[in-house]
Amino acid sequence: MFLAVDSSLGTTVAIVTDDGRVLSETQSLDIRGHAENIGVLLASALESAGIGASEVTQVVMGIGPGPFTGLRVGMASAIAFAHSRSLPVLPVISHDALGWFAPDDVVVTSDARRGELAYSVYWGREGMRRVVGPTLCRPEDLDEALGEYARLDRLEATIIPAAGLAQVARAFLEHSLAFPEPRPQYLRAPDVTVSEKSLPHKPVLP
Repeated sequence: MFLAVDSSLGTTVAIVTDDGRVLSETQSLDIRGHAENIGVLLASALESAGIGASEVTQVVMGIGPGPFTGLRVGMASAIAFAHSRSLPVLPVISHDALGWFAPDDVVVTSDARRGELAYSVYWGREGMRRVVGPTLCRPEDLDEALGEYARLDRLEATIIPAAGLAQVARAFLEHSLAFPEPRPQYLRAPDVTVSEKSLPHKPVLP
């Protein structure tokens, strides 16, 4: 039984069986209330699926791309749930939930804020899927950045379906594909940085 969590845009949680049946999916489109919503969505997803937390066997974690503050909430929640029950954590690029099983070659984009967008290219030839990204550019520069892929259809993500993340994780397991590193795909430095004045001073040697 898969529990999947993503907070790269809004917040989504899903329960998916080992054979791919979606038992429940809950979501909030609020892009700033991740911390307030995640607990409620987790509880609601489990209740709607009619299962207890002990029945989850694997946790799927969306790793972005996404803004620093929101993305870390979902990742921290997924890791905490998994660690509390000694379950494996399966990291998945959030764009994969939309692009991996797309019927045609496609460019998935999402708002990266600060006047930029994140994009990934999905190309279905010869069994390949994500062939570019995720990476950043300004919207007006997207065609140039895409190059030969500029002719592909665009799919703008407003929410990442957690159930889609679980299906990607199932495909990775089925085909023995390597999961990405469990690192958040911020794609840029955090908006907030630690000032030098707040860092501990090194002792001055005589």
